[in-house]
Amino acid sequence: QVQVVESGGGSVEAGGSLRLSCTASGLRLIDYAVGWFRQAPGKEREGISCISGNGDSINYVDSVKGRFTTSRDNGKNTMYLQMDSLKPEDTAMYYCVLYRVVYCSGIWRQSAYGAYWGQGTRVTVSS
Repeated sequence: QVQVVESGGGSVEAGGSLRLSCTASGLRLIDYAVGWFRQAPGKEREGISCISGNGDSINYVDSVKGRFTTSRDNGKNTMYLQMDSLKPEDTAMYYCVLYRVVYCSGIWRQSAYGAYWGQGTRVTVSS
């Protein structure tokens, strides 16, 4: 049985940092690209980053580029989203998603391609 669990959310002031973790079990993680989505209140779920199975290719949406860093440790079955210089508009529920492909190209902004989702972790950034 596949399980995906996020952790690390919380409340910070603008300019602060948080590191989200996503741990997956029940599968061979290197075979899966992993994406991060977020959903702010009243808004659609948005794909913000994706990392390939072996970590050699990473994508970011423009709004987080230069502030967020995605990484993974397949030996620990864990992916990370380091979020720096946080802004109030980063406030959202953040989700980790595994795709049944190794590379993110063409699919990482589309939630419909996600195979396994975590339950989400909440991030609140105050001004």
